[in-house]
Amino acid sequence: MDPFEVRMQFLAHLRRLNASQHSIQRVVGFAVKYFPPCGEDLWDCIVEECQKGSINARINILYFLDSLCETCLLVKSHSSAQDSNLYVNFVARDLGKIVENVVPKGRQGLPNLISTKQILESWRSKRVIDPQIVDDVLSSLNARNIATDAPSRSSRGHDVSLPRNEIFKRIEEDRERHKRLRERRWVQPVTRNLSSHQQPPLASFLPLTSPGDGAEELMIDIEFENEWETTSDWNEDDEEAATEEAGLCFPAEGQGAMDLS
Repeated sequence: MDPFEVRMQFLAHLRRLNASQHSIQRVVGFAVKYFPPCGEDLWDCIVEECQKGSINARINILYFLDSLCETCLLVKSHSSAQDSNLYVNFVARDLGKIVENVVPKGRQGLPNLISTKQILESWRSKRVIDPQIVDDVLSSLNARNIATDAPSRSSRGHDVSLPRNEIFKRIEEDRERHKRLRERRWVQPVTRNLSSHQQPPLASFLPLTSPGDGAEELMIDIEFENEWETTSDWNEDDEEAATEEAGLCFPAEGQGAMDLS
């Protein structure tokens, strides 16, 4: 197909996009297949649809980008061209613009706010996008909450409610998307050599890595760093809890043994 035909077909796929994995994977496969000759043009189509699509269509596009980034990184891991992240570089470059369109200012963007934060936090924890870029976008979203929580009278008069059938469609699509997000939270690869077909070793036998290892950094190391950063320092409450548990496990003389029933 010539570039014009590729563009028209891709736009048609985007406009028929919904929350089902079949629909998302069909568009992802098309985008990856035609990246070499038309990648920049197809990315312009995505940004364009984010700007003019309905509020429901925009969140569908963001979930499509989530699957697209995952597929691009998988393709990169099996390719000899390690310097190309396919569409991931475009997403990182225009992330602020994409989120601004998916979650427009005012009450209109509220339906997409929570889902957008979930995707951004997932990208940050999995290092799909540079965490600093994601943090900047999340900060801008959080700064908006203050203005959104107390809308002015003039803005209330201009709120446009969704049709009833669109509301029910959105509820069903949100249920499908949240189910998918819960499933993917538990998919954590631990092998360093993604192209290897051998069974991965136990996590306890894997060598430690450092953040400077880049693509060689283990997901288990990333998870440890995330947990370590969110764990509080040892304090008096921890000492009291440890003493209490020790007393239950090892009672002093004259006290009854711990009830294990």
